[in-house]
Amino acid sequence: MGEPGLSSPSESQLRSSRTTSLSLSFPALREGNRVWERAPPKPGELPSPLPTKRTRTYSATVRANRGPVYKGVCKNFSRSQGHGFISPSHGGEDIFVHISDIEGEYVPAEGDEVTYKVCPIPPKNQKIQAVEVVITHLNPGTKHETWSGQIISS
Repeated sequence: MGEPGLSSPSESQLRSSRTTSLSLSFPALREGNRVWERAPPKPGELPSPLPTKRTRTYSATVRANRGPVYKGVCKNFSRSQGHGFISPSHGGEDIFVHISDIEGEYVPAEGDEVTYKVCPIPPKNQKIQAVEVVITHLNPGTKHETWSGQIISS
């Protein structure tokens, strides 16, 4: 049957290895752990990890697409860091925006008027972020940059 000198495991050894169960535990993922007990982010503080268009779930994208369109003003945006904040025109807390959610050819600048939809930020969905952000009116007297790097004065 086999080569001389090599032994195959006996049937009882195979049976005992099948019944042995491994119990894996991931303490960092348990709900009672300190990871879940973090304090909520302060206003203006970045969510962690940064939610991007690429990491958003399909269901969250569908809900955001069906939602209403809001208006606001770009409070700040850093192209090098890839994120910024929008001040809603109806008032309230500033809304986080990621570079992957900006539509159009211009990099948002402070004071630009924008329209956007909102999407909850996981894992707890307590905060929201702006998605499908479109610049509707460039802030006059401000230099604007295109995504290709060209500078344009408005």
